[in-house]
Amino acid sequence: QVQLVESGGGMVQAGGSLRLSCAASGRTFSSYVMGWFRQAPGKEREFVACVSWSGSNTYYTDSVKGRFTISRDNAENTVYLQMNSLKAEDTAVYYCAAAPRTRGTVLSAARMYNTWGQGTQVTVSS
Repeated sequence: QVQLVESGGGMVQAGGSLRLSCAASGRTFSSYVMGWFRQAPGKEREFVACVSWSGSNTYYTDSVKGRFTISRDNAENTVYLQMNSLKAEDTAVYYCAAAPRTRGTVLSAARMYNTWGQGTQVTVSS
């Protein structure tokens, strides 16, 4: 099983950009579908984006399509979330998660992921 550590969060003005990184330990990173989720204060955790084990397939929630890009580097055991044109409503704690690739090519349901990082705060000021 992998362990996940997110980084790259911070505070940015609306319209700005941030890139989140999630570094995974272990030698089986390519065995996992990787996803990003977020949780705003007082709200439930929601799916943001995911990428298949090979990186060939991606899936996004509608609210971030065209603004966020998920990618992965299996040689570096890292998954990224490039966030552009940030809005105040993107403010949340962002979590990286891993799901065995046997569960599907792309996965948007949190229950399918069995390993989670500790989260990184993203704050967008308007």
